[in-house]
Parts: sequence; structure tokens; C-alpha cells
Amino acid sequence: MPASASAPAPVALPEHPDDFAVVEPSTPTCPPEMVRVKKSYCVDRYEASLIDAETGQDLSPYYVPSRKQALSIQKLWEQERLDVGPAEARLIELPPLPPWQSQRNFEPKAVSKKSRVPQGYLTGPLAALACKNAGKRLCSLSEWQTACRGEDDRDFPYGDKYEPGKCNIFREAHPAGLLHGNPSIGHSDPRLNTVKAGDKPLLRRTGETRACVSRWEGDGIADMVGNIDEWIDDPEGTFVGGFYARSKKDGCASMVRAHPFDYFDYSTGVRCCKDL
Repeated sequence: MPASASAPAPVALPEHPDDFAVVEPSTPTCPPEMVRVKKSYCVDRYEASLIDAETGQDLSPYYVPSRKQALSIQKLWEQERLDVGPAEARLIELPPLPPWQSQRNFEPKAVSKKSRVPQGYLTGPLAALACKNAGKRLCSLSEWQTACRGEDDRDFPYGDKYEPGKCNIFREAHPAGLLHGNPSIGHSDPRLNTVKAGDKPLLRRTGETRACVSRWEGDGIADMVGNIDEWIDDPEGTFVGGFYARSKKDGCASMVRAHPFDYFDYSTGVRCCKDL
């Protein structure tokens, strides 16, 4: 080696073998209103309530979140309620449609909060738009069912067998039966989700049914069975989970595929998913 060439600097060996250990990146977390499922995606902790995407004002959960359709339904049922059902039911007034909601167009945005009346009267496209405006999306069937079954992969959020009263489903009365005298008619009536059986509301507020929780990583997702049906990402039209008056005992496997994606009634709501 020429005298002018310098020797390479010595390589320092680690004092401990662990100095070469690979540092694993931390798994991303979900937004605070969502629950992480299988460390791969996020699911809203509660069924969606809706706000105006621009102003943040609350939308009525008792009307389809479309100004034109809501006004049409309000006008229809202001008359229909006087002609349909038992005499005492005809005296029940419609829930108010906020004046601003009837006066201007808006876009729905989904929010996931406890103790809210969950939004019904949602079409599939409006459900998808509400999730999109929240920076989220509709869940796939597989994602939804996996989240519902919890870490222990059970048929119901609470266990392996149907137990009456654990989730808000298969209730003792049907709101259209009480209001209209016939459970198969009048499913756009804005009063339906305000109906009580005895002194208890048929539709409960989000998170109120404490036994109906799907467990993940020490956290929980509320009401995936019962309370309100939930649209999923299927352009042919599928909603899952069942609603409070549906006579079903199939838990996380419950689904309805009888309606197109643009269908809505008082029982159709949503919860959103999000990629990590």
C-alpha cells in the first residue's frame, strides 16, 4: 500500500447483540370515535347521527337527509297521519323538521357519538356520501361481520347464543303496527322512530344497550346487532345487523338484500369504516 494511503477506519462492533434488532414500526391508530379491528381497519364506535357537512348543524334523524325529499314526506304525513291508524295515534304530531333544513340544500356528514338518536331514513347513496364527507367509507360485508363478532369470533356481540334483551332487537312491538294498525305500511312516516312500547322508546340512543358491545383490544363497538339497520358497500343493496323490531335471532349474520341501494325507510342507518 502506498505510504500516502490511509488505512480504513475500524468498524465498531455492537456491545450487545440487541443493537442489531429490527425496530418494528408502530401500528397506526384509529380516530378517537372509531375502534381498531384486527389492526387493519377502523369502525365507528356508534351508529351514525348526521350533521350538515358545511355548518355542522344537526340534521333531524327522523327525515331522509335530502331537502326535497324531506319536504315531500313532511307534507304527505301531515295529511296521512290524520287518516291512518288508531284514533290516539292520529293525534301524534310529526317531529319538527329544522327550518334551516327545509330552506336550503345541504350534504350529510356522519358523526359517531354516544347518546345520540341514530339516523334512520337513509338510502345507500346518502349513507355513502355521509361517510365520505366524514373522511370515511361504507364497510364491506366482511369488515362489518368481523367487527360485529369481536375478538372472540362469536355469533353475537355478547356470546355464542341468542339472549333476549342483550341487544335492541326482536322487541315486543312494531312502530308501524302501533301508529298505522299495520306493520307493513307507512314506513316513511317521520314519527316511527319516536314510538314507545309502554314507557320505553323502541329506538334507543347510541350506546344505551350496554350488553350489546363487540369487543376489540379493550375497546368496544356498540349496537352492531339491533337498534338500526346499517348499509354496507354493496351497489345491489344490502343492510345488516337488524333493527329493533326485526324478528331475527341470527346476530352478526343478519342481513337484508330485498331492496335496491336507493331504498330507505325508518329502519335504515349506517356506521362508517376507515382504512388505517
